[in-house]
Amino acid sequence: MPSPRQIVSLVALLFSFPTAATSSAARAQEAPKPSLTKQTPAGKPPTPDQELQQSIDNAGNDRAALVRNLEAFLKKHPEAPQRVKIYRALVETYLQLRDTPRAADYAERIVALTPEDMSMTLLAIQLLERSGDEPQLRRATNYSSRVLEYLDRGSSQEKSPKISQEEWEADKKRDRMTILLLRGRLYLKLHQVPEAQKDFAASYMLIPNASAAEKLGEIAELNKQLPAAIDQYARAFALADGAKGSPDRREIRQKLGNVWRLAHGSSDRLGEYLLRTYDELTATPNNPQANRNAAAKEPYEFTLRRIPDGSVPLADHKGQILVVNFWATWCGPCRALEPQFDRVAATFQDNRGVLFLAADCDEDETLVPPYVKELKPRTTMVFADGLDRLFAVNSFPTVVVVDRSGKIVYRAEGYGEDTFEQALSAAVTQALAGPTPTPASISSNR
Repeated sequence: MPSPRQIVSLVALLFSFPTAATSSAARAQEAPKPSLTKQTPAGKPPTPDQELQQSIDNAGNDRAALVRNLEAFLKKHPEAPQRVKIYRALVETYLQLRDTPRAADYAERIVALTPEDMSMTLLAIQLLERSGDEPQLRRATNYSSRVLEYLDRGSSQEKSPKISQEEWEADKKRDRMTILLLRGRLYLKLHQVPEAQKDFAASYMLIPNASAAEKLGEIAELNKQLPAAIDQYARAFALADGAKGSPDRREIRQKLGNVWRLAHGSSDRLGEYLLRTYDELTATPNNPQANRNAAAKEPYEFTLRRIPDGSVPLADHKGQILVVNFWATWCGPCRALEPQFDRVAATFQDNRGVLFLAADCDEDETLVPPYVKELKPRTTMVFADGLDRLFAVNSFPTVVVVDRSGKIVYRAEGYGEDTFEQALSAAVTQALAGPTPTPASISSNR
């Protein structure tokens, strides 16, 4: 039995195998045909092997003639030991001739003789789905279940030593996700909606994908479950990436818009709902900043990780003025603001009563070291580690000045003010001048 690695990337196989088969057959026809047997002595009848070679040679480059000759040979020698190879040649040739039913017939014959051939089983499923009536769809469903059972039986002991355990597990999960999606589609064509819904949900749970979400949306819409349909269509819209086999985002948008209007009477707030769904689906899992300093209630209870290493316990700086520039690597205005923030920090570098920090808020922290290496800022660089949450930072860049009591006395959001450096310097100077901020400049730090 082949290992799961031998049927890796089933998505590519499902959609490219016919093309690959066609290409290989075409190359075989273009290449000189090797002789399979020795010449038959004069007056002696040809052996089955020699008859097969003659059938191939006599067809030349005529695909239709090749089909006729091979089928005539099989009729004369139905139990020929080469019949699996002949069936495979017939599958490829019928695919070239765009005769899907006949290609499916020979693909199924191969599966019957070599049930461990997963690539041919998958091709048979695809061909039966493409051309099938109910009995063919049911056979395709059974084949899909067989592939799932095969994947379940797969042991990591069978994996190639050239790949890691993590890669093997990821491949297996992706394959299972694809086959569940395929079987769900077959169930849906057979009007077995509960079974289809179960497979689509299982496929999505393994790896969130637009195809499963769209089908779940369609089922929910048919059942008049409008909120569920909206949720699934929004997920499908957010996940559709334009890749081959991915649902058409424009069609999903039309379905979503129709259901939204049925539920709400207009398209108002649909864009906001889509953005929120997109943010939820693309949020980096297990963000290392998410739970840091969770118990901290005021700024000087935070300990921030320094970039590239070390830490900055803000408790060591209690009684100082805190000036923080919140930024992210993907934020163009943040890059433009950094030199201005550096210049202001430089004017206070000898004042021990103030601490300037540039706090990164990226979810993917692997982007940060290369960015810092390129930018070479002079300000102390740290990860925000929840300080952005405390100060309700929702846009970038955001610069705050915090007085000795931990209250924000200055806040600037965005980039573009010509007076930024002057205003920030004045705010820091004012905060240093007294133990409490001027009431008119106070804003909540919550």
